[in-house]
Amino acid sequence: MSTEKLTEREANTYSPLTLAFLGDSVYDTLVREYLLKQANMPVAKLHSAKIKLVCAEFQSKAYDLVAEQLSEHELAVLKRGRNATGNTVPKHADAAEYRRATALECLFGYLYLTGKNDRIRALFEIIINSDINEQIGV
Repeated sequence: MSTEKLTEREANTYSPLTLAFLGDSVYDTLVREYLLKQANMPVAKLHSAKIKLVCAEFQSKAYDLVAEQLSEHELAVLKRGRNATGNTVPKHADAAEYRRATALECLFGYLYLTGKNDRIRALFEIIINSDINEQIGV
């Protein structure tokens, strides 16, 4: 596995959906790590809690929290992800939520490729420490 980071120019050559493909994994890993550190619980409970934090509805709400904290360039990446075409919307999400969730994943993928792990963690902290967790019962 390569740990070499890409330049912003190189990362911008990837489509937003490709960035979201990677960002989904980055975000999912952060959620799993967070939940694991909360309590030593059965895997079924961990999985149920994880599902609440990685669903389109939650990520769409997180989009608003993160958007307020972004640089101009990061906001442009987020918007590229939101406006990406080719999304097939799952039955359990509406199109607007799903596009915003894709945008969040796109941003996380972009930041990961460019080696901005501290920024990823800072944005994740904003999300995970917000009151939207209480709204969904996490």
